[in-house]
Amino acid sequence: MLPSTPTRTLDDWLGYLERAHPVGIDLGLERVAEVARRMGLLEQRLAPCIITVAGTNGKGSTVAIIEAVARAHGLATAAYTSPHLLRYNERLRLDGREADDASLIAGFEAVDSARLAGDPVSLTYFEAGTLAALWVIARCRPDLAVLEVGLGGRLDAVNVIDADVAVITTIALDHADYLGSDLDGIGREKAGIMRAGHPAVLGSSQLPASVGQCAEALGAPVTLLGHDFHWKRGVEGRFSWLGAAAEGTPPRLADLPDPGLPLDNAATALQALVSAGVALDEVNCRLALRELQVPGRMQWLGQWCLDVGHNPHAAAYLASRLAAQPCRGRTWVLLGMLGDKDADGVIAALAEVADGWVAVTLAGERSRPAADLAGRIEAHGEHVAYQGQTPEDGASWLAGRLAPDDRVLVCGSFHTVAAILAWKQAQAA
Repeated sequence: MLPSTPTRTLDDWLGYLERAHPVGIDLGLERVAEVARRMGLLEQRLAPCIITVAGTNGKGSTVAIIEAVARAHGLATAAYTSPHLLRYNERLRLDGREADDASLIAGFEAVDSARLAGDPVSLTYFEAGTLAALWVIARCRPDLAVLEVGLGGRLDAVNVIDADVAVITTIALDHADYLGSDLDGIGREKAGIMRAGHPAVLGSSQLPASVGQCAEALGAPVTLLGHDFHWKRGVEGRFSWLGAAAEGTPPRLADLPDPGLPLDNAATALQALVSAGVALDEVNCRLALRELQVPGRMQWLGQWCLDVGHNPHAAAYLASRLAAQPCRGRTWVLLGMLGDKDADGVIAALAEVADGWVAVTLAGERSRPAADLAGRIEAHGEHVAYQGQTPEDGASWLAGRLAPDDRVLVCGSFHTVAAILAWKQAQAA
C-alpha cells in the first residue's frame, strides 16, 4: 500500500508501480487504451505536432536531436524516453528540462484514479509511466511532442497515441523473447507506429521489406535514408545534409557540426522535422548540434567513453567510432551485460578494437555473472584482465592501472553505464 497522500513521494509511487502488475512486460494496448480513454488522453491532441520514434538502436539519440533542433528553432518541446540512467525524471523532458517530482506525482495520481474508476485495470510499470508522462505533456501543451517507443511498436503503450510523423531508426535482433528472431516480423511490429496517410521517416537503408510493405498498405508517404535524404561527411568533424520535401526545393544544410552520435540518426532527425513541417534554419541547426550532449551515448568523461549499446548492431557502431579515432595507448572495454542479450555478438564486434577487457557482474534476476562473460571473451581469443563483482569494482580496479594515453569503453547495458556514471559522480564530489 502507498502511504497517505501528504507523504507520497516519487519513490513511493515507483515502488508501488513495480509491484502493481504481475509481470514487468505485458504487450498489448487494450488495458492502456482504456485507461487513456478514461483520462481524456484520446479526446485531445497532446501537441499540435507529435513524432513517435521506434527502432532497435538509435531511438534515444534521434529523439534528443529532434528535441534540440526544434528548441533551437523556438519551439516548445516535450520528449518522453526510456529507460533512465540515474533518475526517473530523465524520462520526461519539458523544454529540455527534466520533469520535476511534483509533475510526475500528479501524473501518477491521475493514472491511478482513472484505472480505478469503474472496473479496475492493471497496468505495468512502463504503461503507468507512459500514461503519466502523456498526461503531463497534455497539460503543458508544447508545440512538439517527441515520444520514444519502448519495446516493439504496434503493441507498445506509446502507440496508443496517433502521431503526425512516424520514425523508424534501425531494426536488428534484440528482445527475442518478446519480438522473436524473424526480422520481417520485427519490422511489421515496428511499422505498427505508422498511421494512414501520415509521413514515415525510415532512418536505415537496411530495413526489412516488411516495413515498406506496411507503409504502402497504409498509404503513408515514405522518406528513406540514402534514397530520399542523405548526409555526407566533410572535414574537421563536419557534415552536410540533403533532405526531402513534399513540395518545393529539397532543403540543404552545410557545414553542420558532428554531434558525436550516429550521423544516420542526425540525418533522420532533421528529416523528421522537415516532414513535420518545420522549416530548418542552417544557423539554428548548427547551434543545436554543436551543443548537444546525450548521457550514455558516446559520452566522454575524460578517458572514459560511456555508451548504452547492448546488442551486436550497436557494438559494431561503437567499434567503428573508436577505430576512426585511434589512441596512442590501449583501448580497454569494461563490459557488463544482462543474461538475455547476445554477448557473443557484442564481444565479436568489439574485439576489433579492444586491447584489454574487464568483465563485470550486473545485479538482478536477469544478471550475467562476470565469469560467464569472461569465458565468452576468452573463447574469442581475447584476454580478460579482471572480473569485477560489480561495475564499480571493475572500474576501480581499472582506474588504478590506466596509462595517460589509454581509454575505456563502458558498454553492454543501461545498468552498466548508470553504475559508472554514478561512480564517476561520486568520485568528482
